[in-house]
Amino acid sequence: MAFPEIHPALARALASQGYAEPTPVQAAVLAPDAAGRDLLVSAQTGSGKTVAFGLAAGPTLLGDAEKFGQPGSPLALVIAPTRELALQVAKELTWLYAPAGARVETCVGGMDPRREQRALNVGAHIVVGTPGRLKDHLERGNLDLSALQVVVLDEADEMLDMGFREDLEEILDSAPVGRRTLLFSATLAREIVALAKRYQRDALRIDTSRRDEPHGDIEYRAIRVAPNETELAVVNVLRFFESPAALVFCNTRDGVRHMHAALRERGFAVVGLSGELEQKARTDALQALRDGHARVCVATDVAARGLDLPELGLVIHADIPVNKAGLLHRSGRTGRAGRKGVSVLLVSHTRRRKAEQLLASAGVEAVWQGPPSADEIRAKDQVRLLEDPMLTEPMAEEDLALARLVLENRTAEEVAAALIRIHRARLPSPEELYDDARMRDSQVREQGRPKRTYDPSDRGDRPERPERADGPFGRPERLDPNDVTWFRVTVGRAKNADPKWLIPLICRLGHVTKPDIGAIKIFDRETKFEISNAAAAKFAQAVKATASEEIKIEPSSPPGGPTSPPRPKFKGAAGDGKPPHRKGPPPRSGPPGAPGPKAGKPPWKKKSNDQRAR
Repeated sequence: MAFPEIHPALARALASQGYAEPTPVQAAVLAPDAAGRDLLVSAQTGSGKTVAFGLAAGPTLLGDAEKFGQPGSPLALVIAPTRELALQVAKELTWLYAPAGARVETCVGGMDPRREQRALNVGAHIVVGTPGRLKDHLERGNLDLSALQVVVLDEADEMLDMGFREDLEEILDSAPVGRRTLLFSATLAREIVALAKRYQRDALRIDTSRRDEPHGDIEYRAIRVAPNETELAVVNVLRFFESPAALVFCNTRDGVRHMHAALRERGFAVVGLSGELEQKARTDALQALRDGHARVCVATDVAARGLDLPELGLVIHADIPVNKAGLLHRSGRTGRAGRKGVSVLLVSHTRRRKAEQLLASAGVEAVWQGPPSADEIRAKDQVRLLEDPMLTEPMAEEDLALARLVLENRTAEEVAAALIRIHRARLPSPEELYDDARMRDSQVREQGRPKRTYDPSDRGDRPERPERADGPFGRPERLDPNDVTWFRVTVGRAKNADPKWLIPLICRLGHVTKPDIGAIKIFDRETKFEISNAAAAKFAQAVKATASEEIKIEPSSPPGGPTSPPRPKFKGAAGDGKPPHRKGPPPRSGPPGAPGPKAGKPPWKKKSNDQRAR
């Protein structure tokens, strides 16, 4: 479908950028029934909204004129939630309205307000800005809205979520009553509809969201990761997909700093984006991504608003988004303008239920899988090497002459091996990861597949398993109780503690090996375990240096000591060891009239005379 009849200057701009046919949202705003009206538009991120409202505003701003006249008070005002998005919108409108001679200026936080004031005094046809900075210029008298014909609110839902309601209302109240108001939002929540009713007149509601197939250009994957292995999983996901540009999301600024440092240490070309950065640092980081000098960007949700990276093919949620809108906005950074993208959620077993609920609420079907293994990544590296353009592109005669000279002194195998070493030297090494089998098995059962059962008599051709000593979890032997030190980790049954992932975690954090670990005792809110005395000092120092807020390891007393009283043993009527169920106070012991036990003091906690003497 070709573009409908539009202003000749805008048509030339679209042709120069290679636009052959409109996206659904662009076609909807150019329909005859939308001409000259206020618009309330719901469209997916990356659906071409900027060009859509630029085209929709064209007839109002230009009319029958070929070009704009001398710049003065702005004719159009575009409000965006973040400076990155505002700058991106200004860039898009600049090329779209360039043949019409439009002057586009920006007013965003973090930039020099005096430069913006001078630009507004000179005059502009279109002003793009963030709510706070636009409000400042309006109150200082720098921004004159008297000639305004069109107001556009881009990503209005985000502006309300970020607390810009009062700023928006002040700006809209200052605009002429007869202007057109175009409101674009990813979702039409109740607050958006209320804002539209107050500031729009007879608005046409347009919804181009494909709810039956919400993310056709984005492939979602949920990858199981062991607790505290998120950082390693990010490394392997980046290496497995090898996207020209990737975006890693963390929920906090501290998370961004830590992930950025970890990836840079491993050799990735990475930049970080968070709200604490100065504008110049943010601009330099984005330019490095667009120029190809950096391949990975680690960012918070707010810092990544409005990012439009043409080569962005991979989004990684290192921290699970807090809600459905966050998931969709993050993932919407990829799969834009018809290009395909991959969105990966890293899910530990403690967050699995949260991830499933989030995906279900967003209407997204994700493929669940284990983390990419080091062998899988190396296999893909082989394929990528054989398909590398340096081997497939035609060779220059100068290069062939040098190649013949090299082959005079080296064999073909030696030259190929050197090429492989050079190729591998620029690739960060993949990590060995643990795949939580409990999550995999439970997912298989929930999909209706029969649960596999084990029959000891059906061993097939497998040899008999050799007898093992009575060591826990298959270790060769139990450590001597007199030669161990007890430690505790702040994870227990309440967080699905399991030796299958606890042992690799203890080894990695404590810099020990499996034989150094003795018995493991799991309680409701903690797990106690033995470390051999030979490795205890090194272990204590290592876990202290790698302490995290989520999982903490520290010295402890043995189970049954003062910090972990033994669970009481009951002799019920049925002899099943369960406490008897009674109503009312416990029966008194001793002769009639004797005082009963103190309230809140279970009998098993009372000290005997022998214990008091000791």
